[in-house]
Amino acid sequence: MSLHRPPLWQIIKPHLAVFDGALSLIIFLIMSVGIVTLYSAGMNFPGRVEDQLRNILVAFIVMWIAANVSPQTLLRFAVPIYTIGVALLIAVAVFGIVKKGSRRWLNIGMVVQPSEIMKIAMPLMLAWYFQKREGMIRWPVFLIAGLLLAVPVGLIIRQPDLGTGVLVLAAGFYVIFFAGLSWKVLTGLVVAGAASLPVIWSVLHDYQRQRVMMLIDPTSDPLGKGFHIIQSTIAIGSGGITGKGWLMGTQTHLEFIPERTTDFIFSVYSEEFGLIGNMILLVLYLLLIGRGLMITANAPTLFTRLLGGAITMIFFTYAFVNMGMVSGILPVVGVPLPFMSYGGTALVTLGLGAGILMSIQRHRKLVQT
Repeated sequence: MSLHRPPLWQIIKPHLAVFDGALSLIIFLIMSVGIVTLYSAGMNFPGRVEDQLRNILVAFIVMWIAANVSPQTLLRFAVPIYTIGVALLIAVAVFGIVKKGSRRWLNIGMVVQPSEIMKIAMPLMLAWYFQKREGMIRWPVFLIAGLLLAVPVGLIIRQPDLGTGVLVLAAGFYVIFFAGLSWKVLTGLVVAGAASLPVIWSVLHDYQRQRVMMLIDPTSDPLGKGFHIIQSTIAIGSGGITGKGWLMGTQTHLEFIPERTTDFIFSVYSEEFGLIGNMILLVLYLLLIGRGLMITANAPTLFTRLLGGAITMIFFTYAFVNMGMVSGILPVVGVPLPFMSYGGTALVTLGLGAGILMSIQRHRKLVQT
């Protein structure tokens, strides 16, 4: 008697069930927009689209693996992941690889950038910390949480890597805020931060100071430090309402836009698809954030609520900072546009975050023990 083999789709379908349908669809649509834009932006960079398609495949594999890991498992591994991440950051400071004046990489048989680990390890650690102290959260708890956040952020900024430092700081801050940080304390921190601006300015690297000055007046050095932001804003404005059309961006194809496949890909998109295209993209990002917040609201434990909320707001921070810097309202700090910019490391990190959100949604009916 011959055995009946089920169709391939019936074999694959149970494995795909771990993906949250709405979240996966939104991410797929943003990635599709990214590939279309990258094709135009990377015409002078052969192989970029093929490489990005491989990056997307890896990101979805990482997303699938993370979606299969229960929040309880993540809770158990939060401290080891954070500890390893901080240890690697210390190793980078001691004997890391220097590229373009920054010591950000470590050779451990393969070249890795440990600061990327902290984008997920930081909210994991703080969510674990507050979960263990649920019902006993007082100001000393917030103080220790601040110290746990300050150590890796300080090590990352020292490399120097202001962009990643800002993202890790934001990821940790969101957890602390969602854990119940009072508005009075938050206001005090804002005032203290404003008062310490002269000290912060004095310890910034020259290139970081120049980025701030170019934000204020990029025309003071139009062919040097201000070139990037001037050309980017020209591209965004020249797109008008409907854009110049796909593959028709003059700023893009005359190579005026710097880093047009990575940090400045939004400039390329804006020039070719205009205000209407920008509104569609903004709606997609709002749907992404909205779905993440819905998953967070339905999470069953403090750990999953804090983690889900922080990851969702990381997506917001990526998009807000990137669009702000290429539009000239924020300093250029090297933050990619989520799920659109070319690059494997950031895409995999974002895929990991999305997978954790899917895990929280999938296991929402389970009770923490």
